[in-house]
Amino acid sequence: MTALAQHDQSAAGEVEPARPGRTEFGMIRVDDRVVARLAAQAALEISDAGAAAPRVLGRVVSGVGALGIRQTSLSALPKASAEVDGSIGRIELSISVLWPMSVPAVAAAVRGHVIERVQELTGLQINEVRIEVTDLVTHLDAPPRVQ
Repeated sequence: MTALAQHDQSAAGEVEPARPGRTEFGMIRVDDRVVARLAAQAALEISDAGAAAPRVLGRVVSGVGALGIRQTSLSALPKASAEVDGSIGRIELSISVLWPMSVPAVAAAVRGHVIERVQELTGLQINEVRIEVTDLVTHLDAPPRVQ
């Protein structure tokens, strides 16, 4: 059976996908790490949002790329964590926003898209998405040149 295990047919002949939680065939559980990874990928699908600034002891650290530490980037996955309780999920994201975009507008777009995509891909009900904007991206790195 595929990941979209099908177990119920309605009167119209449509097949409903299985949902997380207890089913007539057993238990379906989506791990927190899977939900966090899906949420990070969904956030990255919003063009004006990206990976958050690195932090050490709660403070944003700039210029740490030479040390091999993740930098603020619109092409890297944002930091994400998730908690799943049965069929309900909560997500936390740390993102950066492209300057001069509206931070509330980008955060709202990320929140809506993350909820939609994670619910679509997992069947979970996402009750909360907390977003922390830790940096503004003021310049974009030029794409690598082919020699």
